[in-house]
Amino acid sequence: MSHLGPILAATDFSAPARHAADRAARLAHEVGAPLTLMHVLPGGALRELRQWLGPGHALEQHVHDDAQRQLQALAFELQESRRVSARTFIVGGTALEEIGAEADALHAALLVLGARGAGFLRRLVLGSTSERLLRRSARPLLVVRQTPHEPYRRALVALDFSPWSAHAITLARQVAPHARLMLFNAYRVPFEEKLQFAGVEAATIERFRRQARADATQRLHALAAAAGLKPGDWEPCIVDGDASQRIIEHEQDKDCDLVVLGKHGQSAAEDLLLGSVSKHVLAEGSTDVLISTSRAA
Repeated sequence: MSHLGPILAATDFSAPARHAADRAARLAHEVGAPLTLMHVLPGGALRELRQWLGPGHALEQHVHDDAQRQLQALAFELQESRRVSARTFIVGGTALEEIGAEADALHAALLVLGARGAGFLRRLVLGSTSERLLRRSARPLLVVRQTPHEPYRRALVALDFSPWSAHAITLARQVAPHARLMLFNAYRVPFEEKLQFAGVEAATIERFRRQARADATQRLHALAAAAGLKPGDWEPCIVDGDASQRIIEHEQDKDCDLVVLGKHGQSAAEDLLLGSVSKHVLAEGSTDVLISTSRAA
């Protein structure tokens, strides 16, 4: 199993963003990865300030210094509590561009954000900025919604057998190296409702359903074997129904503290954050969400 590389956590100093920084620090200490804490001063607000007060006004420097003080305090707190030394980076500009540029400069293996935020991170995670970020970036994204108390214990890895599925397992093992993996697939009989409407016998549809489950089971075990998983490392979770709802049900039923999703579609621009599954999981779920952005060759 490959090790996780540099971690970049972006913060706006809100409580959810602090939870994300804490999780990033825990993970950095657990896997021995370097950690960078980043804050983006909103470029638009800085431009307005210069228009009102003129360039080089003392208030602009005060805003920068105050953000730097908060960032350094957060880094010190994490060093004391999580025994990890974090590099700090502060910059003014557009959150999307600056976070993407810093992630590229660091060759970051993981971006970490809070599920909610007070400022730019709220728009980043919930709005169109996140969609553009994932379209443009090949960096995996961890959205933290829980207060971290321990390493991840149980991770539900949603698999649809697309080219992104294999890497979702790899990423889950990197971010949650000590967690038991629930390898999840929600299968459906194609056009089942239309089959019923067309008068196909219930016994025939049930036979199709059993075949779909058997196919999903075979493919799931093949993925686990290809990933090098041992029997004690994982368990299958194969269900009939809509993936969006069933993921939410099983993250709670299996007491998972992490859900892992992968991009799907024919191109890197077609990712789960643009689809109904991820939107439902992010809106209705209660666990952290890890989104893989790489696909198998």
